[in-house]
Amino acid sequence: MVFYFKARPEAGDFTIFMGLDKYENEELIKYGFPEDIWFHVDKMSSAHVYVRLHKGQSLDDISEALLEDCAQLVKANSIQGNKVNNIDVVYTPWANLKKTASMDVGQVGFHNSKMVRTVRVEKRINEIVNRLNRTKVERTPDFKAEREAYSAAEKAERKAHLREKKRREEMDRLEKERQAETRSYKNLMVSDKMTSNKQIASAEKSLQELEEDFM
Repeated sequence: MVFYFKARPEAGDFTIFMGLDKYENEELIKYGFPEDIWFHVDKMSSAHVYVRLHKGQSLDDISEALLEDCAQLVKANSIQGNKVNNIDVVYTPWANLKKTASMDVGQVGFHNSKMVRTVRVEKRINEIVNRLNRTKVERTPDFKAEREAYSAAEKAERKAHLREKKRREEMDRLEKERQAETRSYKNLMVSDKMTSNKQIASAEKSLQELEEDFM
């Protein structure tokens, strides 16, 4: 079971989600999307909360409103963190999550600590938490199938870009050849290499005069 929430409208069209337990957290870790940003209460147990950004976006594109929604949801879903004020919530791209065989179910580390950011949450804001809970929807997704579909779409898009690139390169090549042929033709048409009609007529006249003289 995965719980899905809608961020506040002014934050944009974003979906926030979290697993029911550590086993579903494990699935989210395994089959995440590159656009997913992971949130967790620092140094305390809590739900693994994600927000799926739009394609091409990064940590720098997360607005204050969206960040606050995610942080409040994480705090509200931490047994210990929900009871105290001034906690830290860490967040990082899904691709930065590190999983090794020695880690417990649902436990993660980071590939690069420099890609981990922290936001301070002074206290729980019930208005935000209640608003998010009113949008909550429960689903049982097929994580593997969703990830495979995403990968297939990415592969098809890369192929389409490659075909378009090759098409443009071929058009550029043909245009360069056309321009080179045009320049070559113009060189053949240079005036001092051409014979005018007047010159031809003059030449014919001279030949006729020579013939008459011969006769």
